[in-house]
Amino acid sequence: MSTMRTPVMADGLPASLVEMLGPEIEILDWDDSPHSPALSRAVALITYGHPRVDGPLMDRTPHLKIVSNHGVGVDHIDCAAARSRGIIVGNTPGCLDAATADITMALLLAAARNVVVGDKFARSDAFQHYDPSFMIGYEVSGSTLGIIGLGRIGKQVAKRARAFDMKILYHNRRRDEAAERELGVIYADLDGLLAESDFVTLNCPLTSETTNLIGSRELGLMKSTAILVNVARGAVVDHAALLGALQSRQIAGAALDVTAPEPLPRNHPLLKLDNLVIAPHLGSAANRTRRRMEEMTVINLKAGLSGSELPWRVV
Repeated sequence: MSTMRTPVMADGLPASLVEMLGPEIEILDWDDSPHSPALSRAVALITYGHPRVDGPLMDRTPHLKIVSNHGVGVDHIDCAAARSRGIIVGNTPGCLDAATADITMALLLAAARNVVVGDKFARSDAFQHYDPSFMIGYEVSGSTLGIIGLGRIGKQVAKRARAFDMKILYHNRRRDEAAERELGVIYADLDGLLAESDFVTLNCPLTSETTNLIGSRELGLMKSTAILVNVARGAVVDHAALLGALQSRQIAGAALDVTAPEPLPRNHPLLKLDNLVIAPHLGSAANRTRRRMEEMTVINLKAGLSGSELPWRVV
C-alpha cells in the first residue's frame, strides 16, 4: 500500500538536506512560472538559494502552509504578505553567527593586508625577488573598528576584534548598554562612527531603513585610509557610490561577501578593481554551520506541516 508524500517545492537542495527530509517528503523542483504545476500542489516551500517569495507567488500556491528558509535573512520573503495570508515563515538564527563573524574578520584582514592581490602577484612571473617596500597594507591590531549592526553576528565580530586590541565603535537603532559592559564597545552615531573608524563592518539586516544605508554621503565621511566590509546584504551599500569611492581612492578599499544583484554581471566595473576583495556569499559556508542550518530548516518545516509551533519562527 503506497503512502501519500507531502509535496514541497524547493530550489536546488543539496543531497544532505534531501536525505534529512526523508521519504515522506516529495520534493518538487522550483517553478514560479504563471501556471506552475508545482505551485498548485505544494504545501510548503523551502527557500535554499534565496528565491523571491512574494504575495502573488503565495496566491498561486493555494495549499501553502509554511515557508522554511535556509538562512537567517528573510528579505527575499514578503513576510507581511505571508502574515496576512496565514502562512508561517521560519528561519535558522543563531547557528551561523560565529561563521559569519569569522568571514567578516577574514575579509577585513584580506583587504587590509593585500592578501588577494598578493596571492595573484606571488603566482605571477612578475614576482622575481622580495621587496620590503612592496604592498604595504594597513595595520589591523590597535586600529578602530566600527560595527554597524551589533546584533548576534555583530557581537561575535566584536569578540574577535578584541583579540586584535581594536577600539570598537558600534551603531544600532538602539543603544545596547549590556553589550557595552560585556564587550567594551562604544556607542556612536552613524556619522561619528564612519568618520573615526579605520575599518567599518556592515552586519545589519536588510530593511527599508538599511537599504542604501552606505551611499556617497556616508563614504565621503570615511577616512581615505578606511576599508569597508559588507557581510550583511548587497543592497545595504549603494554600488554606484562605492565604485566611485574606490576608483577615486576616496576610501582605501572594500571587501564584499554580498552584492546586489548577486552575482554581479560579469562585466561590472567593480570586478575590475584591485582595491576590492569580493567573495561569493561565503558568510555561513562552514561545515558545521551548514549542517546545523539544514537541520533547523527541516525541523521548522516538519513542525509547520504537523501543525506544531516552529522553534524558529519569523511570522
